[in-house]
Amino acid sequence: MDRRNFIKTSVASTTALGVGGWTDLFAKGTQSAEVGKKWKGWTKGQFQVHFIYTGASESLFFILPDGTTMLLDCGDYDVVGHQKPSVPFLPHKGRHAGEWIARYVGRVNPHGNQVDYMMLSHYHSDHCGCEEFHAGTEQYHGEDHYLSGFALAAKTLSFRHAIDRCWPTYDDPLPLHDDAEHTVRQMQSFYRRMAEERGLQVEKFRLGAVNQIAMQYAADEFPTFQIRNICGNGRICTSDGTVSDLYAERIANEQLQRVNENGMSLGMIVSYGPFRFFTAGDFSDHWKLADGTSFEIEDALAEVCESVDVAKINHHGHYSMPEKLIAALRAQVYASCVWCQRHNVAPVMERLTDRNIYPGDRIVCPGVMPAERRATDESAPWMKDVAPASFDGGHVVLNVEPGGKRFSMTYLTAADESMTIRSVMHFKTRR
Repeated sequence: MDRRNFIKTSVASTTALGVGGWTDLFAKGTQSAEVGKKWKGWTKGQFQVHFIYTGASESLFFILPDGTTMLLDCGDYDVVGHQKPSVPFLPHKGRHAGEWIARYVGRVNPHGNQVDYMMLSHYHSDHCGCEEFHAGTEQYHGEDHYLSGFALAAKTLSFRHAIDRCWPTYDDPLPLHDDAEHTVRQMQSFYRRMAEERGLQVEKFRLGAVNQIAMQYAADEFPTFQIRNICGNGRICTSDGTVSDLYAERIANEQLQRVNENGMSLGMIVSYGPFRFFTAGDFSDHWKLADGTSFEIEDALAEVCESVDVAKINHHGHYSMPEKLIAALRAQVYASCVWCQRHNVAPVMERLTDRNIYPGDRIVCPGVMPAERRATDESAPWMKDVAPASFDGGHVVLNVEPGGKRFSMTYLTAADESMTIRSVMHFKTRR
């Protein structure tokens, strides 16, 4: 049996990275006793990131070691009308993404429906919802309040703090321009209503901060845990506080009247002992320099990134993640939220798995690698580095054990709400 087919038949295997190649690891692995059982949930001391699958949005739910929680993005998007085939909607099309996300959070959240933080990485509907695709409307101060994304999730979830890239003036680095889906107006209405009705506290993302997303319950018990804000509003910040403004010159020279929201994405590096996790929304943009060469802002981001164990793929793997950033991150695991066949495109997958960029084994864990893509890319060498559990789609859970020396990636079924474990892979940090 060749390596690819062996891995395909070993979806339920438990692995431990750090002792050999993937073939050896799968061969030495034993059937995980967890597979087929219900997800046990979070326990104190664990750091978890849940990549919630809907097939129509991006959403990550964080549980910090003391139980502090954060919902990073909660989108909704009319992918049926998208120009490329959509991926499977799971569990089914009977609910909008915001409701599926809220129901998932309610199942894994140690505080039920109470969420400490919510954060919007940038103003695109697949990350926050919009007025043009929604589950209904409610009247608020005589105007329609659209139930989409965060606003729909808030029907059952209650958020204490919100972190936004340019609140309250909405003009950093330039005034926000609403799109055809009225994404900006949607979020502004949401913030106003939640502040008035529930006391939501909204604050602006603080670039370079290491304590804005702070543990609320037992921070002193986990001194090695930290979330550092590394990029936002087109700026990046080094660990010593030096800030580079990537758009300032073009704005000053009046070369830019509006910005690409992807390039405004908020990004962070999470540290827990030796463990590192990277996430930066859809951080991607490029433009021509005076000499005719192309400037990739992800190359600038690479300058402030350190080696990590797990990295969320920028922009869903849609023509993102240049070599320089991949070389800086050197991740063992890459994960992504997927709602389109054009996500995790072949050139990106080739770079992520290229051992010439950096040596060592790694695995890519998308929310789904759909059948159409597998048929097209079946012979591609990078397919052997894609988690087989992604073939049917599922929620992907990063679980870091207390102290940060070990972590796992688990696929939970998204076909229903049973929270059944489909695959578990165990790893050791490389520090």
